[in-house]
Amino acid sequence: MEYRNLGASGLKVPVLSFGTGTFGGQGPLFSAWGRSGADEARRLVDICLEAGVNLFDSADVYSNGASEEILGAAIKGRRDKVLISTKMSLPTGDGPLDAGSSRHRLLSSVEAALRRLGTDYLDLLQLHAFDAFTPIEEVLSTFDTLVRAGKLRYVGVSNFAGWQLMKSLAVADRHGRPRYVAHQVYYSLLGRDYEWELMPLARDQGVGALVWSPLGWGRLTGKIRRGQPLPQNSRLHATAQFGPPVDEQRLYAIVDVLDAIAAETGRTVPQVSIAWLLSRPTVSSVIIGARDETQLRDNLGAIGWSLSPAQIKHLDEVSAVMPPYPYYPYRIQDGFARLNPPPV
Repeated sequence: MEYRNLGASGLKVPVLSFGTGTFGGQGPLFSAWGRSGADEARRLVDICLEAGVNLFDSADVYSNGASEEILGAAIKGRRDKVLISTKMSLPTGDGPLDAGSSRHRLLSSVEAALRRLGTDYLDLLQLHAFDAFTPIEEVLSTFDTLVRAGKLRYVGVSNFAGWQLMKSLAVADRHGRPRYVAHQVYYSLLGRDYEWELMPLARDQGVGALVWSPLGWGRLTGKIRRGQPLPQNSRLHATAQFGPPVDEQRLYAIVDVLDAIAAETGRTVPQVSIAWLLSRPTVSSVIIGARDETQLRDNLGAIGWSLSPAQIKHLDEVSAVMPPYPYYPYRIQDGFARLNPPPV
């Protein structure tokens, strides 16, 4: 297993981490993702640790907290061997205090997460969404309190816009508050929006990307191809409406190239997709999920080898799209590249 620093922090994380959205199986979305109970979860955690994957990511909204409870049970007795990341801020109920990132919400939510996970500290806490109704200084002051109390080691965010993340970092610097070191983002060959603004920001500010849905919401599994119906056992029958939109012709073109590279390398389509992500700037760790041991072991096969420059170039070209304004003006002109070099 390869380990990388999480952004500009000193925390070493594995290049592959495990997402526990498949633990619990409650609700229309998470029941389609997976239904792992405590026994199966412990087995998946065992396999991860054997492979060097020691970072486990959850959230309070995953199966109404059941994901955190099952993860806590699965790591019981070996807390010192794992890194726990969880997220909060999304609504967990209909009440006025059941959503957002206010001091009241964060303090109570952290205590609830610690109880569910059976631990007295979190290695990484991420805001699951930006709360425009709570002052950033209030959020960061609360994080400062929790870090000083020993309940949080590092803080980060998920799904922030560029201005939201940059303003938060500026406030942290101005007031000496904990700085966000991680940004959990959607990034895949099918969804490269992260590269337009968030990646250059992360490069400049030392924020590491934790990539969610690296297989394009389950579309880069090798089971979806041009001219073939969606497999009966695909979770997309139940979850497509919740995920990012996809142009089908672009999907099929990408899968054609993935198929060719998989044949060249003797790897699977998911392994090639993840390996491409691991070659990208600012990526600290790619979060893999699995409903069973077979899926997990296949995803773990994405490490220990590398794509060739020619293969990366081919994937870059087939997955490229014209970015929206203000990123596209002058892009095709030679002088633009001199003014705006890509992150490396």
